[in-house]
Amino acid sequence: MITASGPCRGTEVGAYCRPGGGWQQLLPGIFLLHPGRPTGEDRVEAALLYARRGGAVPRQGPDAVITGQAALALHGFSSVSSPADLERIEVLVARTRRLRSTGWVRVVRAQEMPEAPYLSGVPVVPVARALADAVSGLTDPGLVRRLLTEAVRGGHCEPGAVVRELNRARLLTRPHVVDAVDSLLAEGRAVAEERLYAMVREHGLPDPLWNVDLRLPGGPHLGGLDAYWPDQAVAVELDTRAPRQDDDALWSEYTRKREHLERLGITVVHITPRKLREAREQQATVVRTALMAATDRQPAAYVVVLPR
Repeated sequence: MITASGPCRGTEVGAYCRPGGGWQQLLPGIFLLHPGRPTGEDRVEAALLYARRGGAVPRQGPDAVITGQAALALHGFSSVSSPADLERIEVLVARTRRLRSTGWVRVVRAQEMPEAPYLSGVPVVPVARALADAVSGLTDPGLVRRLLTEAVRGGHCEPGAVVRELNRARLLTRPHVVDAVDSLLAEGRAVAEERLYAMVREHGLPDPLWNVDLRLPGGPHLGGLDAYWPDQAVAVELDTRAPRQDDDALWSEYTRKREHLERLGITVVHITPRKLREAREQQATVVRTALMAATDRQPAAYVVVLPR
């Protein structure tokens, strides 16, 4: 059990906090009512109590939220230690709060407080924000890479959301973070491809040709595709653009490629990794509709299909 009180001196609280008194001070004004080792729950609760002291009552949502590695642990990450063993626990508060980091609590400030789901009764930031706050204090390239990889491989969030948060926190200038992001994007594409394979298999779509390049006979390269049904001239392309790239320039490239293929009579279905994760059945319906509509279209131009 945790309690919040005044300073531990010259009072009944002070007597409890003396050796043999049965209590221990975890943070300024925050006491654990037994002498044993604090659990992860104890430390998280103490951090929130400390961060809430003196804060104005918010209009909506919590005024202090767990972030960083402790939040990732609460989200179920295996790459981080339990909150009981973490060197520090990070708490996100509004930028206007007058609150300092102390002991093993690091105060992180937010221009705007994010929506915070409750996990095991504790308000925590979304995974992408927790990753950015965790990475900001890490210098171990291996741990940074493991955290980003687990975020995608474990289905916690999409690579784009992670990169946006890292960019917001101005972390993409750190070489070890950039290297980890490159691995993250590769992992994100691999996961998206696996979900695309599963979509075709689970929803009874005909088998396509996977990962192909198209060319005109004796002509230019038309581009790579993740899946292609030559009999119906229908293609699927995964939209795995990295947010740190120039979105306008890259989207223009996607658009030119799509328009060129469609002028040749090839229907291109763009699918994002997020849609494959959250609405796989809906995306299967889109592809099936495109395949069925092929019978009503003019035959496509002949193209050469090569392995990518």
